Amino acid sequence: MTANIARWPGAELGSKDLENGKVTTQRYRPDAKFAWSAGEAMSRFLAELQQGRLIARECKNCGRILFPPRMFCEECFRPTDEWVYVKDTGTIETYSISYLDTDARRITEPILVGVVSVDGASPKMGIMHYFGEMATGEIRIGMKVQAKWRPAESRVGSVLDIEYFRPLHGVDR
Repeated sequence: MTANIARWPGAELGSKDLENGKVTTQRYRPDAKFAWSAGEAMSRFLAELQQGRLIARECKNCGRILFPPRMFCEECFRPTDEWVYVKDTGTIETYSISYLDTDARRITEPILVGVVSVDGASPKMGIMHYFGEMATGEIRIGMKVQAKWRPAESRVGSVLDIEYFRPLHGVDR
């Protein structure tokens, strides 16, 4: 049916039509109120971070310790069974050396970020975070690290309650 139409009715509009007032517009900022829930697993995870602890969920069916915690196992598609505390130590799985800050501005002192597999969780279960107290030439995959926590009075229930992960000297994979 549409193949027979050579020209659609109406006028095509562009950005200049809006700028020149050819099209009536109205700006409106709604007074919208909303609430967001982190969910059961993430809410508990954040609350435990505020207390200086890392927590995971265990799936007894497949025997995995899921970190960060999840209420359902993505391997066997069933609810996880119980809460389990894991250590605040781990192993660097991957890392990046960035000369751009969080606003994409060039910086001279690089930011080190990467993924840490957390001790006590199943293999390759971990968290992406900052690294500190190490130079770019020292960081390596397989390096053992430990969380450096913010002082208890300044924690707010955020992944940034861990300032960064630092080398756990004398211990390697």
